[in-house]
Amino acid sequence: MKKDLIITIGVILAVIILAYAVLSTTKPNPPTSEDVVKCIGEKSTLYVQLGCHACETQEELFGESYEMLNVVDCFYEREKCEGIRVTPSWKVNGELMEGVKSIEKLKELTGC
Repeated sequence: MKKDLIITIGVILAVIILAYAVLSTTKPNPPTSEDVVKCIGEKSTLYVQLGCHACETQEELFGESYEMLNVVDCFYEREKCEGIRVTPSWKVNGELMEGVKSIEKLKELTGC
């Protein structure tokens, strides 16, 4: 009887700890103002490619505001992607940066 109680308490604690871990790592990104996203879109170009999982991650960071960015899909617009080796890539002030970038980093790079 005592052993069953200890096992039950252990299982309950494990479930609580697991639920906390899952919930604490899936916090939604705070919304970014439209003005900031428009500014980033005006001062940069995002190069992506159909089927790129990292590109999907970059898109998710912006949520619905993603449409305000200046995006070139290298799958469909290959002529605009000369020199692009990796997607996603960002071009800011003539400098090409590869990989997913946080909104905070893009704000810093673009001065938005």
